[in-house]
Amino acid sequence: MEITSTSNPKLKYVVKLRSCSTREESGEMIVEGYRECRRALDNGYRPRAVFHCPDDYLKNENEPALVDECARLGAEVYTCTSACFAKIAYKERPDGLLMVGPHVSVRLEDLSLPENALVIVTEAVEKPGNLGTILRSADAAGAAAVIVCDRATDIHNPNVVRASTGTMFSVPIAEATSEEALAFLKARGFKILAATPHAEKLHFEVDLTGRVAIALGAEQYGLTARWMDGADLRVRIPMLGVADSLNVSAAATILVYEAVRQRIGAGVDAVPEFVPWHGEGRHDK
Repeated sequence: MEITSTSNPKLKYVVKLRSCSTREESGEMIVEGYRECRRALDNGYRPRAVFHCPDDYLKNENEPALVDECARLGAEVYTCTSACFAKIAYKERPDGLLMVGPHVSVRLEDLSLPENALVIVTEAVEKPGNLGTILRSADAAGAAAVIVCDRATDIHNPNVVRASTGTMFSVPIAEATSEEALAFLKARGFKILAATPHAEKLHFEVDLTGRVAIALGAEQYGLTARWMDGADLRVRIPMLGVADSLNVSAAATILVYEAVRQRIGAGVDAVPEFVPWHGEGRHDK
């Protein structure tokens, strides 16, 4: 179907999906951009609709194939003029692709966790960009899941999708209260790590090779007493300058990659295969 009017009801609905209340009511979300859409499809995501504007494609010959793939998966396909696509585009520099589909978060009990699972837990993280970046680090580090507790931002916010560069589709995401998450992790033998400036041990002085959950708190106040009291490992990241703390997504990356370093060194995780850099913002095997 071709859309040529910016007053089209389908476009108006996509615009409404920018609102958290609409996303909650409908159970749907926006995925915009070729990379994000490609990663979603590669990880089994099934969109319900795809909007595309051939005039806005960023000289990527793969866009038409992606649209055709969405159609084969049963998605409704809408071809938009540049003006129509601009109405629904969320990105500052749209590349002419946008999918609408179901939410991706799951229940805690639906998580399938391996023996030496590495899990990231966020408590009341407020900024969508930080949550998306944490998801990106979780994917890069091979984390088994991300558990979002007492959420202060909507997991399915378009800014989360964008900041994750589509990796939110490759890492299982569960939502829960802090009480539920703590009970779930303790019952399954996880050691819970919490970072605090007041800890004696540095983050590389504890064993992170087994079942470990790295807990991260809100940007301004950090973890609450509930998580600090429930933590088995309390560590601090060395701060050698005038700043007394790091951005929560930066702290997440440092902690999760210390776990990766230890696991590779101990033979828990295989040494990753070298993948040559091909430019254009991606790695290709």
